Amino acid sequence: MNIEKSIYPYNPELEGLPFLLKGIGGSSYQGHINRPEGYQWHQILYSAGGRGCLVHDGMTEEIGERTFIFLPAQAPHEYYPLTESWEVDWIAFDGAGCKAALEKLEMGGVITAEARDPSAMQQIFTAMLESQRTDILYSGLTCSALVYDYIIGFRRLFNTEADVRRSRQLSVLIPALRYIYDHYAEDIPIPFLAELTGVTHQHFCRIFKSALNMRPNDYLTGRRIDEACRMLRESELTVAEISAACGYGDPSYFSTVFKRHTGLSPAAYRLTKERG
Repeated sequence: MNIEKSIYPYNPELEGLPFLLKGIGGSSYQGHINRPEGYQWHQILYSAGGRGCLVHDGMTEEIGERTFIFLPAQAPHEYYPLTESWEVDWIAFDGAGCKAALEKLEMGGVITAEARDPSAMQQIFTAMLESQRTDILYSGLTCSALVYDYIIGFRRLFNTEADVRRSRQLSVLIPALRYIYDHYAEDIPIPFLAELTGVTHQHFCRIFKSALNMRPNDYLTGRRIDEACRMLRESELTVAEISAACGYGDPSYFSTVFKRHTGLSPAAYRLTKERG
């Protein structure tokens, strides 16, 4: 995309949002950038044409076409063209939720990733650019969501060893997870779930904990409490009726479990949602 222009939105009233677009732009003739102290915001660059060179962490990488680069805020870096024309699009972003999100996504350092088909990412980029150009009133809010989409799109481009391992584990667990989702109100023995997945009881519990960081019974409880919350918000059923519908024969025990997970009793949760 031939942009040849940079836009730096200023939306101080949106500073509390989890993601904020701080800048967007691009050039068909990307110049030499050297930031030994890093940049104040996180960046994602896209090499759309030509070739360049990226220097970071004592390494030098040649960057070809259809390659994305993530540069964390304050990370020292340098990049420069290797061809007469190096087309680079970029966004800069920050926000109240960036630190936690990037840690969760294992995006703590400089990352490069090639894209076989960059069209989905380019569509998000175009949407951010058009919003900044045409939607004065809501562009900040719109781009907050689009920045998150762009980050997730980038994260999908590379897999860590942990990603591969977790993907394999989840593929084994899918039959059990679907059964819990549909039959949460029933008494579900763990050996039965293990049988659904075709592994032993011990192995099932081990991979469940590894993939989801919780035990199967905790996952079942979470599903029941989620459904109870929905019923408290959307129905006029009594707490006792909701307790039974979610697999708890004893309403007092249900209330104890509910408060442990939400910090509120079922009655207080319903009252809060009604006022909200």
